[in-house]
Amino acid sequence: MKLSGKVAIVTGGSRGIGKATAILLAQHGADVVITSKNKTNLENAVKEIKNAVAIAGDIRKKTDVENVIKNTL
Repeated sequence: MKLSGKVAIVTGGSRGIGKATAILLAQHGADVVITSKNKTNLENAVKEIKNAVAIAGDIRKKTDVENVIKNTL
C-alpha cells in the first residue's frame, strides 16, 4: 500500500484500533491527523506516530468536526 502524498484523518486515534490504524497509515507513507476527546492520550499517541498531528475534538459535535477538517486542510 503506497500512501505517500495522501492525508488520512483517524478519529479515536489516541488508543486502540484507531491508534493502530493511524500507525499503519503512517508506516505506508500517509500524513495522518488523529483526533480524540482525551487531550493527554492524544498528545502521547502523536509522539509515537511519524508524520502525524493531533487535533483534539469530539466527533459527536459539529463544531469540532468542522475544526478538524478546517485545520487538516
